[in-house]
Amino acid sequence: MIQLLVLGDARMAQALVDYLATLGIPCELTQSELGVSVWLADERRLAQAQQEVKRFLSEPNHPRYMEASWQSGHADARIDYSKGMTDPVTDFLHQAGPLTLVVIIACLAIYALDAIGLPIFDELAFHPTLAQFTDWQAWRYVTPAFIHFSVLHLVFNLLWWWYLGGQIEQRLGSGKLFILLIVGAALPNIAEFFASGPRFGGLSGVVYALLGYSWLRTRLQPDCGLAMPPALMGFMLVWLVLGFLDMLGTPTANMAHLVGLLVGLAQGWLDRHHRPA
Repeated sequence: MIQLLVLGDARMAQALVDYLATLGIPCELTQSELGVSVWLADERRLAQAQQEVKRFLSEPNHPRYMEASWQSGHADARIDYSKGMTDPVTDFLHQAGPLTLVVIIACLAIYALDAIGLPIFDELAFHPTLAQFTDWQAWRYVTPAFIHFSVLHLVFNLLWWWYLGGQIEQRLGSGKLFILLIVGAALPNIAEFFASGPRFGGLSGVVYALLGYSWLRTRLQPDCGLAMPPALMGFMLVWLVLGFLDMLGTPTANMAHLVGLLVGLAQGWLDRHHRPA
């Protein structure tokens, strides 16, 4: 066997080995005080293995590696996967870009200000009437997305935003995420206004835009760098249907969800030939 590299994080080493296995490059892991060694079992695949290791080192957090581990479900009883693992806060920050974090901070700050009684809703809510659609307060088309009405509402949306928005920003850039944020907030907010009036809020329309975008891009361009397990798409579609059937037990911005999904699908179709940098 030939040693390819030594990594300090056992989980990342396992993800690399699982990915190499999908390419027909068999490898094994051993652990020592220096870290986890990745060994090539078939010396005839050395050139290809070295090329893949070089690619891994240039982008170790690419979704292809963790996705291979999820599909494999393999673990080596001889390896201590707790060694070299980052703490949850570091891992959370590492998986998000600057725009992803700014939106998370903004949503948390707005929720906190509203909780202590400041009239933040009145400043950020959608235009109260059609007559005000053309006034100078253009931010009101977007800012309702940053308003949340409960801790559960806030946490649910921010986790989806972090997961989907983080990988879009890291793989495709902050500019692409910004477009999805603005369009995925404004158009769903306008649709929700006509469906239910001006008193609504939440990032879920944007979340559905990110969901539709990620799903279609991964279907049309599997090497785009995004990861969207089909089960997650299925779950959110069921959630969308239950909302329209009024079976969730809480008011939901159903029209914003639907239009957000359509925005994401449309942008994914437009970007189907774009290659990640």
